[in-house]
Amino acid sequence: MDAPALLWFKRDLRVQDHAPLAAALPARAVAALFVIEDEWLASPECDPQHVAFTLECLAGLRTALRARGVPLLIRRGRFPEVLGEVQTEFPFRRLLSHEETGSGWTYARDLRVKRWCRETGIAWEEFPQTGVIRRLDDRNGWAARWEKRMRQPIIAAPRTLRGANGLREGELPRLAGLGLGASRPLPPAGEAAGATMLASFLDARGQRYRSSISSPLTAWDGCSRLSAHLAYGTLSMRQVHQATRARTAHLRGSGNEEDRRFAWHLDGFAARLHWHCHFMQKLEDEPQIEFRNFSRACDGLRENDFDRERFFAWCAGMTGFPMVDACMRSLNATGWINFRMRAMLVSFAAYHLWLHWREPGIHLARQFLDFEPGIHWSQMQMQSGTTGINTLRIYSPAKQASDHDPTGAFVRQWVPEHGTAAYPRPIVDERVAVKLAKERLYGLRKTEPARSEAARIQQKHGSRKSGLPQTGKPRRTRGVMEDARQGGLFD
Repeated sequence: MDAPALLWFKRDLRVQDHAPLAAALPARAVAALFVIEDEWLASPECDPQHVAFTLECLAGLRTALRARGVPLLIRRGRFPEVLGEVQTEFPFRRLLSHEETGSGWTYARDLRVKRWCRETGIAWEEFPQTGVIRRLDDRNGWAARWEKRMRQPIIAAPRTLRGANGLREGELPRLAGLGLGASRPLPPAGEAAGATMLASFLDARGQRYRSSISSPLTAWDGCSRLSAHLAYGTLSMRQVHQATRARTAHLRGSGNEEDRRFAWHLDGFAARLHWHCHFMQKLEDEPQIEFRNFSRACDGLRENDFDRERFFAWCAGMTGFPMVDACMRSLNATGWINFRMRAMLVSFAAYHLWLHWREPGIHLARQFLDFEPGIHWSQMQMQSGTTGINTLRIYSPAKQASDHDPTGAFVRQWVPEHGTAAYPRPIVDERVAVKLAKERLYGLRKTEPARSEAARIQQKHGSRKSGLPQTGKPRRTRGVMEDARQGGLFD
């Protein structure tokens, strides 16, 4: 166990509650590595804001590791070649990292790393960092296993390790040096910023969480805004879960009615932490859902009817539907929008515009600073009706505006030309488009192939036997069942 160890950082850019870092404590020499991967930069979902946020996180991580005697090597390249290059400078025998449930290119990369480690005699040790379970045989009991993992003690960061000496650390690059354009404005990044954001939510901002999360007017401050910190690993899921439970217990014990209401709001947030990992588990269990329909009965349903003019209008926020356009423009400018409005954007693309989920999903992945592949692709399919097992959720943009922007303030902010000749007419007839979409989807679901696929999907991915908490009561909206458990990407 005292063999030289290399810590491979990926989307776990912190030192607290970091199992690989703790596992390196006995090593006689330790170095850390982050690779700016060419495959990441070339992937369709990568955006300059993702890279800029990562670089900011790495600056803080490097400082924290140096304080513990460990150099953080920054390299650019491709795995496993970069590991071979590092080994010529630092002959490590152990490779320590967290498990990752990521995009398809990360899955292929990990297979190459596994093969390289086997061929070179390197012991690669991976540690879980979320509630996702590798090589899961059965979804029954999943929630209980999630709870058990989240109740385990927070792993304290080692005060000092035996860091390797004389290594070339490498400079943190600039976006231009990586061939990237400028990033949109970013929120504070890094481990300290994540801790501050968590504290501000649990101390004050979360006191109206359940009533704040649906409207883009109140969600900006009322949501936790922790999703980016979880996506980049500046906070661990266990840290957030335990801090939330501790705060809830404290509030309930105060005897104050206002504190008890605050605790009730935080219960809704705590439930979404489970759902966060539940959706990631789907991609872990079936990586192909990033590229193909959950239900293969849906193959060919939209692929051959893809209207690029509609797609580009949707991407630009120029559909002629004010609430849709305001949400898209806000997202494109800031890198964040609350979950309900995300769901509306996808629903509109899928049902009103009849667009296949893959290309809209790539556009949204680039816009979301908090892009989390497992949640993202599961939600893209769920909101598009291609899982085969979830209720079809067809959002009325007009009703969403009435419910969540009743004075029109949000639309006026982001679509100032609304109501003038400069604003486009609606790109589709809503009533006709929704009627056709329902006929196609409900008609498909009645077929035997669709029923057979639904049974398979429910057995493999369904939440029915998982013991997951609900985030609210289901309610009916214009005849469409709206399940409050839909919040996979908690915010």
